[in-house]
Amino acid sequence: MRVNRILLSSALLVVALVVQVSVLARLHLPGAVPDLLLLTVLGLALVYGHVGGALVGFAAGLLADLAPPADHAAGRYALVLCVIGYLAGLVKPETGQVKSATGPMVVVVAAAVGSTLLYAGVGALVGDTAARHVGLGSLLFTAALYDLLLAPFVVPGVMALARRAENDPLAENSSTKSGGDIASGWLSGGTGLRIGNQRGGLRVKTARARVARAGRIKGVKRL
Repeated sequence: MRVNRILLSSALLVVALVVQVSVLARLHLPGAVPDLLLLTVLGLALVYGHVGGALVGFAAGLLADLAPPADHAAGRYALVLCVIGYLAGLVKPETGQVKSATGPMVVVVAAAVGSTLLYAGVGALVGDTAARHVGLGSLLFTAALYDLLLAPFVVPGVMALARRAENDPLAENSSTKSGGDIASGWLSGGTGLRIGNQRGGLRVKTARARVARAGRIKGVKRL
């Protein structure tokens, strides 16, 4: 199971990094660049939890720090994604399944804003003031917008692959139990079909008993 996590995470992170560097970074969009690597980390963290999210985030950030054309100090983005992966893993659904898209979308926006602020903050500590010249406000807005638009096409797929590679029956068991509970609820009390049949049977039995009893009484009177 741990081997599956390592293999799947490595493959997804490499693919995300290649697509981000070779495709998304060359779109020359205004403001920030869509962070496919961040979205991949979020999808894995929502399945693996805070510890797995932190490890995946650190590995993803380290790949981004070492991959060309990186122009910042090594370990800077690794720290950012490690923190983001840990925090995203804390909101992992207990049942293993996301009930609505609102929660993941909020996580994506918070991660986009938080990673930009944290990256700029770490850069300010090491003397990198590029964020000031570009404009921090526009970076925050465009980062949140681009990641939010890209998230529905990335995060659900990453989570589905992670669950399948994890071979975790938690989601299947929960869905089976809920389905069984719903079915039993419909049969026992939701529709009243079973209860109605039981009541009908009792009424038929009572009527038959009364007829038999009346027949016995009439037979006694005739004698």
